[in-house]
Amino acid sequence: MAIRSEAYKSIEVDASENWASGIPLALLNSSSVWERTILKNEKLLLSTRKNDPVTIFHGSKAPNLSVTQYMERIFKYCRCSPSCFIIAQIYMDRFFHKMGGYLTSFNAHRLIITSVMVAAKFADDEYYSNAYYAQVGGVSREEMNRMELEFLFNLEFRLFVTKEVFVKYCEKLDRAVVGEYHIRRTINRYAK
Repeated sequence: MAIRSEAYKSIEVDASENWASGIPLALLNSSSVWERTILKNEKLLLSTRKNDPVTIFHGSKAPNLSVTQYMERIFKYCRCSPSCFIIAQIYMDRFFHKMGGYLTSFNAHRLIITSVMVAAKFADDEYYSNAYYAQVGGVSREEMNRMELEFLFNLEFRLFVTKEVFVKYCEKLDRAVVGEYHIRRTINRYAK
């Protein structure tokens, strides 16, 4: 199977020359998609006056860090493989498909740290403790433990991702980013 996805190619071993200032394309694509999803969802919730059900993942206020900054922080300090960010996207889609609700600025950061941590534990050979992820994510160890359990139970512990699904998500991320923003502009912004 010939893989044409730029996000997929950027996570290959020794692909770091494809990263913008040390940030994998998969992470940039995911953060871009998540930031646009948050804006779209919050606009939808405002215009329809729907309420997003409050979960353990909701904070009392939106964090000051953007999703991109937060994901860069996770990548820098947790050193999980770039593929974890794609897997985290798949897990979050599964989570919302089962639970309903919306990704918003009030739940995004907690869902991201949880989904990336779960992805790292499942996919990477080495990973940090929940206490370390909690520190990086800005939550308590107890909150991190509760969020992980809630997340896993909502996914019904179905963490396996086939290669076909993984590649499909990489290609979907490429299309989403290129469709709205030209990907080179994003890379150039981080290369400065």
